[in-house]
Amino acid sequence: MKETSSFKAAYGFERDEVRLGNWRAAPWNVWAFRNVSEFIPTARIAATPGLAEEPPVDPAELLRQEFPLHGHDITVAEALRETSTDAMVVMKSGRIVADFHAPNFSLASRHILFSTSKSVTSIIAGVLHDDGLLDFDEFVPRYVPEFKSCAYADARVRDVLDMRVSLDFEEVYHDPRGPYARYRRAGLLDPAEPGEEPQTVVEFIAGLKKGRGDHGGAYHYASPNSDVLGLVIQGASGQRFPDLASELLFQPLGARQDAYVTVDRAGTPRTGGGINMTPRDLARIGEMMRQGGAANGRRIVSQAWVHDTTTGGSSRAWAESTSATWLPGGRYHNKWYQTGTGAFFALGIHGQWLYVDPNAEMVVAKFSSQPDAIVDDAKDFNLVLFDALTTIV
Repeated sequence: MKETSSFKAAYGFERDEVRLGNWRAAPWNVWAFRNVSEFIPTARIAATPGLAEEPPVDPAELLRQEFPLHGHDITVAEALRETSTDAMVVMKSGRIVADFHAPNFSLASRHILFSTSKSVTSIIAGVLHDDGLLDFDEFVPRYVPEFKSCAYADARVRDVLDMRVSLDFEEVYHDPRGPYARYRRAGLLDPAEPGEEPQTVVEFIAGLKKGRGDHGGAYHYASPNSDVLGLVIQGASGQRFPDLASELLFQPLGARQDAYVTVDRAGTPRTGGGINMTPRDLARIGEMMRQGGAANGRRIVSQAWVHDTTTGGSSRAWAESTSATWLPGGRYHNKWYQTGTGAFFALGIHGQWLYVDPNAEMVVAKFSSQPDAIVDDAKDFNLVLFDALTTIV
């Protein structure tokens, strides 16, 4: 009789079952989302040297609390289970009040942010803008000359930040032959197709065409915009994004654990979805945003940029988009979502969240391994949960 390995006992499958072709699918994603660097190339984002993490805060009391959902009461523990939660950190008034970890997750475990990476990347852009190195009204090719003959030739950095680029690109996650699949393969997120000429992220983006309308119209979600932003950041600063992220954000923030970002075969960072970090350090970014851009007594990004990010933007651009149905009255600006009630958040596929409610002085960082990339019901469920937490914690 063959003995069950410790890995299979923990996860229900063997490590060699996880492949580039299945890592985002259940059940393999539970392990894969915490160990992306084992099968995709990455670059290190260094944390603050010498800072030790404090012990975890018992979440038992929080998990027992109930809140109403669709006419009946549900406990926080049940809500986390139903949304495939891997970890959740709740902060109140600047203090961590609960750490939830699913089995085999620890304080040192890092998890992929997916599109929550976009919001982290935008903070670096904000710092460069504060320093006069990045002009949001400039055209993209000023910073990335490779894009002078594609859709981004006459797009401004501001259009990139607000997902208002007119782009002939649809983010369809389950079409293996569409442009989104080719985009994933360029970023080394999917296995290569037989006979297909490999592309880098820059090569793929340089081949994108403009859509029918002008830039600056309705909100149109397209992940390549955020990889463009990472390249703009590198062009404006003259530094590699991982080094800059460490210098301008993670180290002044007091991040306890190194983060990392996936890269393509040319070393281009996937700033649109490839950042991996611990839930506590992500919560610290949320707390910095709640504090108007400051952490540990020092200014990271200007209060003016944070205020603009969390209150500015075009209501009309959001209302005219197909996304308005799941967040009525919302907005999207500088790669952060606004609820219309004062709270704001970052969101990634499969259930990655950084939710900030300044009125309740609350920050929630939540990592998940939802089986499907996007489920509007799950987004609604999480927003109800976060709203309930403002009265529970």
